[in-house]
Amino acid sequence: MEKIVIKWFRISIFSLMLVAFMGILLRYKIAYSLPFVHQKYLLHAHSHFAFSGWVTQILMVLLVARLHSENSNAFKKYGPLLYGNLIAAYGMLLTFPFQGYGAFSIFFSTLTVLVSYVFAVVYWKDLNRTKERSYGDSWFKASLFFSVISSFGAFALAYMMATKTAHPDRYLASSYFFLHFQYNGWFFFACTGLLFHRIYTWGLQIKQHNRIFWLFALSCLPAYFLSALWLNVRLWVYILVIIAVFFQLSGFALIIRALKQHLPRLKQLMTPLGKWVVGLSAIALTIKLCLQAISTIPGMSKLAFGFRSIVVGYLHLVLLGVISLFILGYVIVNRYMRITRTAITGIIVFIFGILLNELILFIQGTGAISYTSVPFTNELLLVAAVVLFAGALIINISQRQSNLRA
Repeated sequence: MEKIVIKWFRISIFSLMLVAFMGILLRYKIAYSLPFVHQKYLLHAHSHFAFSGWVTQILMVLLVARLHSENSNAFKKYGPLLYGNLIAAYGMLLTFPFQGYGAFSIFFSTLTVLVSYVFAVVYWKDLNRTKERSYGDSWFKASLFFSVISSFGAFALAYMMATKTAHPDRYLASSYFFLHFQYNGWFFFACTGLLFHRIYTWGLQIKQHNRIFWLFALSCLPAYFLSALWLNVRLWVYILVIIAVFFQLSGFALIIRALKQHLPRLKQLMTPLGKWVVGLSAIALTIKLCLQAISTIPGMSKLAFGFRSIVVGYLHLVLLGVISLFILGYVIVNRYMRITRTAITGIIVFIFGILLNELILFIQGTGAISYTSVPFTNELLLVAAVVLFAGALIINISQRQSNLRA
């Protein structure tokens, strides 16, 4: 199994490098002139490929790896779906930059949704057939449910763009619907499931696991309105949002307390590099949850969502800081990634790029709130994009080097 997962990880990390390269083009287009690049079309390609070609691809692989312990043919069975998602992701990469939401790009984006539907149904049934129940299984099922839910926002966006009937409020509401149930549903629950599954395989007990799961599961649906408080929602919806934030903070506190009890054992089981990368992901998650809590303060949501740099900073905090770092840490801990000096250098450079990107976006957002123009932020964001790409490139080189040596 390890060789199969390593193969898929190398494919996925190559996709992450392409995502970072598109980030360079987008940042260069903002800071300087790049007339042959359509900014909005490339942005669609960047976001869709990041979701499907990087995060969804590797998460599907890691979820299939959970089944492999009981079914040695798991990867053979799921191979068509993994390749189908990969083809659809690269189809979007090659069509969105040239036509935006057009016939071909909509076809490939629809294909990714159909693949996710089939994957959800097949994987759910296979989980029910497993003889040994893991802590992560309930999280995996919830992640699949939210993955399906998120597609409703994607279909609404595709319809509005194809028919040119996009109203600003409906467009934003649909965008945030898709993003919320991808980020806080499919991505978060799949990653948390992987964490708890690994803890289970290590033979460690998690007290109040069911309570932790339901605190997050019940809060996910109403938490969508954290991204829609600018719509002047009704009071009862606002109260639900407050409850959802309280549930999430409570669940996170219970996770920290549960893991703290096993900290000495976890330090023994995890490699130093794995501990650092997963730890940074936990710090990013803490910041994310705190920012969500702050956004419930009246006026803060409109303020935050009124400035693009703040929104972009938050989205990158979650996708890069929380999700991508957790995936890298999980891959390192499970030895699906060949760790060499070159690989460690690439990971450090990539993390530095994340920190630099978030810092500059924070400065730019703070300046925007006070209507102060901060000089050279666009140029510095381009530098951060180059650093992120350099980190991903070095990681890719390290995995190819190790392959040649092997």
